[in-house]
Amino acid sequence: MRNLLYLILSFAMVQPILFAQGNSMKNLFKLSDAKTRSISPENFTGEKGKGGMATLKEGSAAKAARKLGRGWKVNPYIRIEAGETFTLGEMSGPGIINHIWMTPVGDYRLMILRFYWDDEKEPSIEVPVGDFFAAGWGMKNEPVISSFAVCVNPRSGFNSYWQMPFRKKCKVTMENRSSKRATLYYQIDYSLENVEPDAPYFHAQFRRVNHLPFKEVFTIVDGIKGKGQYVGTYLAHGARSPGWWGEGEIKFFMDGDDEFPTICGTGEEDYFCGSYGYNDREIDGKMYYTEFSSLYTGFYEVKDSTQKDLLGIFGQYRWHIVDPIRFDSDLKVTIQSLGWGPDGYLPLQDDLASVAYWYQLEPHNAFPDLPANEELLLKKNKK
Repeated sequence: MRNLLYLILSFAMVQPILFAQGNSMKNLFKLSDAKTRSISPENFTGEKGKGGMATLKEGSAAKAARKLGRGWKVNPYIRIEAGETFTLGEMSGPGIINHIWMTPVGDYRLMILRFYWDDEKEPSIEVPVGDFFAAGWGMKNEPVISSFAVCVNPRSGFNSYWQMPFRKKCKVTMENRSSKRATLYYQIDYSLENVEPDAPYFHAQFRRVNHLPFKEVFTIVDGIKGKGQYVGTYLAHGARSPGWWGEGEIKFFMDGDDEFPTICGTGEEDYFCGSYGYNDREIDGKMYYTEFSSLYTGFYEVKDSTQKDLLGIFGQYRWHIVDPIRFDSDLKVTIQSLGWGPDGYLPLQDDLASVAYWYQLEPHNAFPDLPANEELLLKKNKK
């Protein structure tokens, strides 16, 4: 009952901030001229009155629907062949993406999600699908996340509630970089409505370093140029050493900062709003932690003995919804990888992968190239 009351009170307090488009319980009854649209395999264009029109000849689930016919769940998913990039949807604006639901089947790290706003040639979002939804450890290792911005519901119900405005148009693609065919169920819910002239665009960038070099810091994002605000971090941390791994400080270099940042955190679990190693404790030689998923922050542990050389597998998220980090000209975010040893802090060479989420005015700097497939893939123990 206490947790339920906390959620209700927290939800009420953030209504004016979270729902910038005026959608809240307080004014949900108010009418609007916005037009609701939705893209899915049953309506690739999102056009009015064009849903559920697939025939048995063309539908992905034609066999299952063969005794029912057109209009009966004929095309609920798509197949993306190896090496293919599939356009999930193209929308003409102005409008706002309000919600995305996906259930991918394949290698999450090799299924690359991209968003292009208006006429840009370089994507503003380029992230492996699992990591975009804070679930970077592959199929059957999905966490349960109950937050405002992202929900992951059993088993692989990926949901994003980040508000994504566009003016002229929007294009969303999925690339399958694996050698096997992938399957995707998805729905993109958006509204056609006016977008304010000074509204920034949503961005998300992925980084990964497996075996972080000794005494080097991990860069979450760099090269952001322009005016905007940083709104979230997801970090997948694969620990190679026994004991505690989360002492590293996160640093935000903004608006001309050089050697020293304006914002310097006090530790990895501190930034993700936990403390004391997420209640880490050793029992009979094994480490135990306390998982949590809340409105803005969360931590989870993955139990997967097939991950090569990793003694601990973790995911952490923090959404800066009520505390965005605002910058006027530039931003760089780094985090140290530090453990705790017999002589104090111990630099680690762990597996770190991150997603940085932010809004900024265009144009944006081109993202660095994604790692090659072998550097994206999660390493597995040989059977």
